[in-house]
Amino acid sequence: MKLFLKHAGNKVIVRRSIKVALVVGTILALINHFDAIFTGKLTSTIIFQILLTYFVPFSVSTYGSACHAKYIELEERNKKL
Repeated sequence: MKLFLKHAGNKVIVRRSIKVALVVGTILALINHFDAIFTGKLTSTIIFQILLTYFVPFSVSTYGSACHAKYIELEERNKKL
């Protein structure tokens, strides 16, 4: 778990995850809440849902990148043995 968290907090991974979240989250927010966004009928519930829409791709990207980095580090450790 420590190794996963080490990689999940890596600046490169966090930046990449933010970029993914901005692109994918924006697309999903527009698909799911187009009417409310462009008619100005945003409620606190919809705003919360939009924030969650950005959180999901951020989490998925971070998880995938951190798992891959962890795998690579463990493979390099095993090669040294």
